[in-house]
Amino acid sequence: MSSVLYDSPGPRAKQRNVILSVLFVVLLAAALWWVWTKMDDKKQLEWALWEPFTTSEAWTTYLLPGLGDTLKAAALAMVIALPLGAFFGIARMSDHRWVSVPAGAVVEFFRAIPVLLLMLFANEFFVRSTNVSSEDRPLYAVVTGLVLYNASVLAEIVRAGILALPRGQTEAAYAIGLRKGQTMSSILLPQAVTAMLPAIVSQLVVIVKDTALGGVMLGFTELLSARSTLAANYANVVPSFVVVAIIYIVLNWLLTSFASWLEGRLRHSKRGTGAVLAADDVEDNPAAIPGGAGTGAGGGG
Repeated sequence: MSSVLYDSPGPRAKQRNVILSVLFVVLLAAALWWVWTKMDDKKQLEWALWEPFTTSEAWTTYLLPGLGDTLKAAALAMVIALPLGAFFGIARMSDHRWVSVPAGAVVEFFRAIPVLLLMLFANEFFVRSTNVSSEDRPLYAVVTGLVLYNASVLAEIVRAGILALPRGQTEAAYAIGLRKGQTMSSILLPQAVTAMLPAIVSQLVVIVKDTALGGVMLGFTELLSARSTLAANYANVVPSFVVVAIIYIVLNWLLTSFASWLEGRLRHSKRGTGAVLAADDVEDNPAAIPGGAGTGAGGGG
C-alpha cells in the first residue's frame, strides 16, 4: 500500500531489508560476544564483583543517595530552565529591539560557554560572594550551570518551534483582532509545544546526564561520584560502571516514554471530532464547524 509520503517496498526492497536486518543482528551478537569474552578474560564476570549489588548496603549507602541527588539537581534545573528558556525564546522574537537584542545577547553568550565552565564559575561565585554553606555549594553550582546553559538552548528550541509554524497562523490571528501577546499565548505556543516536545525532551535528558559533571569537578555527591566511592570499597570498577549506566538508561527511558505519552495525548486532544456535518447543519449553525468557523472571517466566495 502506498501513500503520498511513503511507497511500500517491492520484492527486492523487502529482500534487501531482511538481509540488512539479519546482518545487523549478527554483527550485534558478535559485538556482545566480544565484550563478554574480554570481560571474562579480565575476570570481570566473577560473582564476587557483582554480588554487592544484590545486597541492600550498596544501594542504600551509595547508589540510591547518589541517584536522589542526581534527580534533585536535574529536577531543579528543569523547573527553572524551562520557563526561563521560554521567556528568552519569546523575548528574542519581540518587535522591540530593547527587548530582543539583550535577550539574544544573553542566549548567545551562555549557549557558547561549556556547561562545565559555567558550573566552575558558579562555584567560585558562591565561594567568594555568598554565604552558601560548603555542604550546599556543589548543588547550587551544578543547578546554576545547568540552568544557564540549558535555558539558552531551550530558548532557541522555543524560537525555532514558533518560527516553524505557517505564517498564515499569525496573519489570521491579527485579522480577527488579536494582539501579538494574545496570538503568541493562544495560537502559536499551543501549536508549537507539540512540535517542540521531542527537542525539549532531548535537552532534558542532557540535563540529567550533565549532573555527572558536578560530581567529577565539584565533589557533588550525584550517582556517578557515589559509584566511585562504591567501587573503591568493593573493588568492582567495571561492574559498578555497568550498573550505573543501566540506571541512567532506565531513567532517561522513563523520561522519554513519559514525553512520548504526553505528545500523543497532546496530538489526540487537537484532533477534530470526526463528525460529518451536512450542508444544512452548516448553514443553520456555522459555529458547528470544528475550529470555530463561526467568526464570520471567511467572507463570501
